[in-house]
Amino acid sequence: MRARPSGSALAAFEEVYRGNVSAVTAYFARRCVDPQTVADLTSETIVRAAAGFSGFDPGRGSARAWLFGIARNVYAGYCEQMSHGKVAVARLAGVADLPADEIDELTDRIDAQAAARDLLERCRGLPELERAAVELVDLDGLTPKEAAAALGVPRGVLRMRVSRGRARLRKEHYSDE
Repeated sequence: MRARPSGSALAAFEEVYRGNVSAVTAYFARRCVDPQTVADLTSETIVRAAAGFSGFDPGRGSARAWLFGIARNVYAGYCEQMSHGKVAVARLAGVADLPADEIDELTDRIDAQAAARDLLERCRGLPELERAAVELVDLDGLTPKEAAAALGVPRGVLRMRVSRGRARLRKEHYSDE
């Protein structure tokens, strides 16, 4: 999406939501195995995006890149909370549990991301920017331009980091055989 569609901001956000909610859910399903956590992180991302949509500037990048930037921040916050044990307390504070049919659907999505989780695990040894670049381009399907916008780096830097990350992963893969 390059420019906001005509009509209200709500209609524009709805278009962004509908076009990207599955990809955002898959992003979290590759990183978490608990359906409730995947749903909570996806919801948090959408809520933050809705709250900040008025500040979205299509001139700086696509809505997809913007949304994945938010998702990365939500996940980083979740990891920070996990490291301090705050997630359990927050969950006990009244977050409603998912209905069984939604849990089943999310469990299927999580299972479908098993191979991608293996690749994520292999990426953990990469330097931070290379890992993030490979994840966004190769796993999340963002274009290099979108990934560069999500990470706040120039496209040339992103392309170099993706290339280096892929080379390191290939080298590691072939050395394991």
